[in-house]
Amino acid sequence: MKRFSLYSAFVLLCSLTLTSCDLIEGIFKAGMGVGIFIVIAILAVIIFIISRFRK
Repeated sequence: MKRFSLYSAFVLLCSLTLTSCDLIEGIFKAGMGVGIFIVIAILAVIIFIISRFRK
């Protein structure tokens, strides 16, 4: 229940301080950052696997 009230307070704070465009922009920026991180991680794993098979 405490988590729900904390979440509710956060949503209320965001809705009062941010306009809808700012909120959506923040969500997409976070999503883009996570997406870039995942792509870099996948490329690193592929390079690691290829380097293991060459030796």
